[in-house]
Amino acid sequence: QVQLVESGGGLVQAGGSVRLSCASSASSRYAMGWFRQAPGKEHEFVAAISWSGSRQYYADSLKGRFTISRDNAENTVYLQVNSLKPEDTAVYYCAASVAGPSESSLRNSPYWGQGTQVTVSS
Repeated sequence: QVQLVESGGGLVQAGGSVRLSCASSASSRYAMGWFRQAPGKEHEFVAAISWSGSRQYYADSLKGRFTISRDNAENTVYLQVNSLKPEDTAVYYCAASVAGPSESSLRNSPYWGQGTQVTVSS
């Protein structure tokens, strides 16, 4: 059983930055990723990273402002978001998968955190 705990969310002004963290109880042999869910919308894939950290993947619509990274010594994955916009307001979730850093493997994984709220004010 893998437990994931997100942190780092909060209220941020538009144009600002936020760094989200996801602490995992699992070993480093899990691909990790981030999704977000805005009010009334489905879970949206944001980014994924391989277990070694050597490969990163981003949603095409979000490239450029989002950076995913991980520290396997700390069993933690990060999501840096810059130039925040009000439409980035969402609950951000991390997920872990043994099946690789694809959107589908992470989306279908049973290992998801409880989420952290990011609210961007205009």
